[in-house]
Amino acid sequence: MPLAVLQRGMCRAIQGCDGRSTTRFATRWARRSVREGAGPPGVLGRTGGDRGDWPMAAHDHASTRYAALDQIDTGNVAKLRLAFSFFTGVKRGHEEAPLVVGDTMYLVGPYPNDLYALDLTKPGANVKWHFEPHPTPYAQGVACCDVVNRGAAYADGRVFINTLDAQTVAVDAATGRELWRRQLGDPSTGETITMAPLVVKDKLLVGNAGAELGVRGWLTALDTATGRTVWKAWSTGPDSDVLIGPGFKPFYEQDRGRDLGVHSWPADAWQRGGGTAWGWISYDPALDLVYYGTANPAPWNAEQRQGDNKWTAGIFARQPDTGAARWFYQYAPHDRHDYNGTNENVLLTLALQGRERQVLVHPDRNGFVYVIDRESGEVLSATPFVKVTTSTGVDLASGRPRMNPAVDPRLGEVVRNVCPASPGGKDWQPSAWSPRTRLLYMPHQNLCQDMTAFDASYISGTPYLGAEVRMYAGPGGHRGVFGAWDPVGARMVWSIRENFPVWSGAVATAGDLVFYGTMDGWFKAVDARTGELLWRFKTDSGIVGQPISYRGPDGKQYVAVVSGVGGWAGAVVSKDLDVRDRTAAKGFSGAMADLKQHTQKGGTLYVFSLP
Repeated sequence: MPLAVLQRGMCRAIQGCDGRSTTRFATRWARRSVREGAGPPGVLGRTGGDRGDWPMAAHDHASTRYAALDQIDTGNVAKLRLAFSFFTGVKRGHEEAPLVVGDTMYLVGPYPNDLYALDLTKPGANVKWHFEPHPTPYAQGVACCDVVNRGAAYADGRVFINTLDAQTVAVDAATGRELWRRQLGDPSTGETITMAPLVVKDKLLVGNAGAELGVRGWLTALDTATGRTVWKAWSTGPDSDVLIGPGFKPFYEQDRGRDLGVHSWPADAWQRGGGTAWGWISYDPALDLVYYGTANPAPWNAEQRQGDNKWTAGIFARQPDTGAARWFYQYAPHDRHDYNGTNENVLLTLALQGRERQVLVHPDRNGFVYVIDRESGEVLSATPFVKVTTSTGVDLASGRPRMNPAVDPRLGEVVRNVCPASPGGKDWQPSAWSPRTRLLYMPHQNLCQDMTAFDASYISGTPYLGAEVRMYAGPGGHRGVFGAWDPVGARMVWSIRENFPVWSGAVATAGDLVFYGTMDGWFKAVDARTGELLWRFKTDSGIVGQPISYRGPDGKQYVAVVSGVGGWAGAVVSKDLDVRDRTAAKGFSGAMADLKQHTQKGGTLYVFSLP
């Protein structure tokens, strides 16, 4: 991308290039982005992320989860010690990422979604303030896959959180005082919010969850100062609802046409068709586009919803000011296996086909790593990273997967050897990118399943699935993998087998380290170039949270993670499920029957540093 274009994007991100110093700052960042391949720096110029902060769940708008800190490196990481810990008071699934801005750490947990501000200038875990949003208890009963929360967002002196009962709240970062609150969804219909919001310019982007209950998906933009709704884009329905207009130019023919969000469904099925937006959002300030995935169509029984089921199980590119759709690509047309498309989109500059391309890299639940031109939506490559039986690949000419009808779910019939299982080759747990190694570090799973479809009846606020699933370990008998993926060479460079699914996020650092956690409670540091295990620490509970690394007020580098097993994969522990029912937790209990022998409930923040 030309340097001038990146400069203009940075100017927008830091709100103006009126002075020479601002222009020089944007120029330095633009050159650094091209040189390192890390994509646009996103909001770092506004939030002080260049000081070593961690202002949003993904660290930056490009979703790199990369900390440019090298005080802790491959030579000294073995000396890493616990600096302090903090018990959250909740023993459910902790999938969140802590935030760090200046001298304060912000931590929002699972229901009841309490928000803590910890003073990093003092030794130990000193609470500056504690905010209690008091969501309605009813939401716990309709949450699909545990009562998790994936993190907060910081911008301009405010911390933004979502609550399980579909509220969004803005809190004063200095005092913990509530600034505004908006009810965005109705939990009585099964609607919840579990995703981490994202600030883009003066807007807060929030999406809903609940596709397993027939909730109709949406992404909305709120004014960060007032909470006023600026726009709302539905995932199904007529073009006017989806915010599709004359500027919508999808790359592939099957995504062109009028009101496909209605016509690709039978009758009025789109009104309860899923496509929720509970996953990750990225933003390219140069193109001024946000990218996010839409979840599975409802119900899981695909025979009840013939057609491609637009605009579910795919990715939208939208303009953040208006919500207008620029393009869409569908990873799983007529999604048969709950693969959806909500995983992270990492924005990178890669040398492909003899030239530099502005791309997004997306490891999908369908078992393929996609490299997509983020300006046009063209799929440049799609390569399997786990065993895949549900398709034989992706046709790059049409963009469509070549489905294997032998493992399509069929009414009343047990279909075996469906690989990957419904949580996919990789679910929500986010990858990390290192511009030093130019590798993407992917926590994922190795699971297959047997599946039976049956007719589902829609009753508002109740499960709307139409499928029975039994999961089990894939080839080799291990259930998890942590691997380093080369998106240019389209290959796995190294991988580590884990007994359980690797359900935590990852963080990469300039010290050539990658950190991740395991569901049996080990927090690990590995060599980013080789995968060699260099350090590990046993926590009180399995880890499904997102690790971060930051520079403290004392100038030292720290690494932090929250343990507390749960989420879909850990529900057998967090929800005390009877593992004799192999269909519990939507089929995950059978694959995780032995997890109770290796870990227990928990909810503790751990922060590490060198002595």
